[in-house]
Amino acid sequence: MPWISRYAAAVLALLPLAALAPSHRERGAPACAPDNGGLTLPHGVCATRIADDVGAVRHLAVSPAGDLYAAVSGRLLSDGVVAFRDRDGDGTPDERATFGPSGGNDVVVHAGHLYLALKDRVIRWRLTPGKLEPEGRPETIVRDLPDNGNHTEKTLAFPGGDVMLVKIGSATNSCQESDRHARSPGKDPCKELERRAGIWRFDAARAGQTFADGHRWATGLRNAEALAVQPGTGLVWAAVHGRDQLGDNWGFSDEANANDPAEELVQVNEGDDFGWPYCYYSNDAKRKVLAPEYGGDGKKVGRCDKAKDPAIAFPGHWAPMSLAFYTGTQLGPAYEGGLFIAFHGSWNRAPLPQAGFRVVFAPFKDGKPTGDYDTFASMKNERFRPVGLAVGKDGALYVSADDNHAIWRIVKR
Repeated sequence: MPWISRYAAAVLALLPLAALAPSHRERGAPACAPDNGGLTLPHGVCATRIADDVGAVRHLAVSPAGDLYAAVSGRLLSDGVVAFRDRDGDGTPDERATFGPSGGNDVVVHAGHLYLALKDRVIRWRLTPGKLEPEGRPETIVRDLPDNGNHTEKTLAFPGGDVMLVKIGSATNSCQESDRHARSPGKDPCKELERRAGIWRFDAARAGQTFADGHRWATGLRNAEALAVQPGTGLVWAAVHGRDQLGDNWGFSDEANANDPAEELVQVNEGDDFGWPYCYYSNDAKRKVLAPEYGGDGKKVGRCDKAKDPAIAFPGHWAPMSLAFYTGTQLGPAYEGGLFIAFHGSWNRAPLPQAGFRVVFAPFKDGKPTGDYDTFASMKNERFRPVGLAVGKDGALYVSADDNHAIWRIVKR
């Protein structure tokens, strides 16, 4: 090889690989992986994994400055929050920080603070302009939240002012005398509703509260893990995990056990009662019906005629985890004002195939869901377990998946 060729080869070897490869990050072009980071997406959008080593990453939040915060609940990271900043605007974070106590489930940026929901408390830090990681120790806003039994994770919503709503899931499947045991009757009344299976209201700005300082804001929600406030209206929306084991415990058919109860998208107002544990929404009957623990047979309505119905009823056991109203314009007009919903996937549809494992998009018209929805993101080569959703300052959609240990950024192609 001539010396000039050897010299050129040596110089090229020292250059960053990104400088030699075709760039997807030129001005005006999206930053996307050739395989969309493993996601299957609609035509016209693309994705890249911006992190794949964050452990059991849960819910997401974006600050007004555009920084991304993720709650982490797992053993790969000892901290409860991981934060990302994209300094050069190429779509890929180039600064990262971890902080906070382990076991985080939800993060929300509200009124200049970063809130973190843990199983037994909610804490917050004041965000410092220009700094990714908060300074100082967090303050505890509310402690002593119920954290025994099933559904111990907490999620948050801030509908306005100093109102902080906290989801507290049920401790049992269906408030039976013997939880998840065949033919065990339901407790009536279900005393569990006094402390669980609903949404509680606290003061977002007052430190040192306990569970006793809260007010039960809505009830009959077995596990409303997905909470969001609709921009422009202040309305609170939730997606709720329905009860399990209609087949195992009560002899319902395989088809009825897989399809019912519906996973419900609901609009929640103060004082609403959605019926758990006495009632569930049946995809077969297309209405709220009486649970078998309380004398139901999959068709009988009884006391459930007063329970609030869902805006959309999804197939059973898909496990809705988070909601994100699309406030950006980058993905295109078809998505504007609509709702993304992350489904973690099922375990209780056997012997029928398990299902869910996707992010769906539900269009809204005049501020209300049309009732339609389509799969937006899924995976072919590995089981997709999405949890968190957030809309970036630039209109990108962020998706996290705990079992996949990953976060994706989705943009218009």
